[in-house]
Amino acid sequence: MLERMPAAPTDALLTASNLRKTYPDPGGEVVALQGFSYTFPAGQITAIMGPSGSGKTTLLNLLAGLDTPTSGTVRLGGEVISALPENARAEVRLRRFGFVFQSYNLVAVLNAWQNVAFPMGLADVGAAERKARALALLKRFGLERRAHHLPHKLSGGERQRVSVARALANDPAVIFADEPTGNLDSKSGRVVIAALREAAQEGRTVILVTHDLRLVDEVDGVLELADGVLERVRPTKRRAQPVGAP
Repeated sequence: MLERMPAAPTDALLTASNLRKTYPDPGGEVVALQGFSYTFPAGQITAIMGPSGSGKTTLLNLLAGLDTPTSGTVRLGGEVISALPENARAEVRLRRFGFVFQSYNLVAVLNAWQNVAFPMGLADVGAAERKARALALLKRFGLERRAHHLPHKLSGGERQRVSVARALANDPAVIFADEPTGNLDSKSGRVVIAALREAAQEGRTVILVTHDLRLVDEVDGVLELADGVLERVRPTKRRAQPVGAP
């Protein structure tokens, strides 16, 4: 039985409606995702969980505009972004979305502040503003003394905090985090989740894919997938707290 959360608030930014994704196969089509519908609330962290092959990555790619659904829609505000051509979806990803990856995806030859500034350069932000904002973001996450260090000189937790700062560089509406604590110990993982919590408190929608059961009580809601189907939607302990509660 599907357990439903209370209706998502009307200010939610990202809405998926009846998403379906199939792939051709010599024996017939493979259904990777089927009938997924959900409105992701702003100001909260929603975790997508499930075993390998459950459709988590497929769903994340569709929500983030990295792929298009076979049928169904993804809306950002009032715009159906899933129907946009690739160049327009790339612009949405640059200016409206931020990304945090398990493997950090930092540029090895750029120092911490330059990595944070990189997406601002793609968005045509001026050089002086790029550096000032990058340094401010690093200071916000306690990394001001690491601003000139290359990634290999940073710990895993520091690299992931740089990644979160970079995700915020263009002031996105939505942050996608793919296994953000997967390579981290418990202490570093908590610091990274705290950084994502801070981003959510500013009114952003935060969506993370994870296998890490330690995060269940650190997020606001959990979507459980199995065999490409949303099987269960459940609140967590944080759900009863008002948005913005520490």
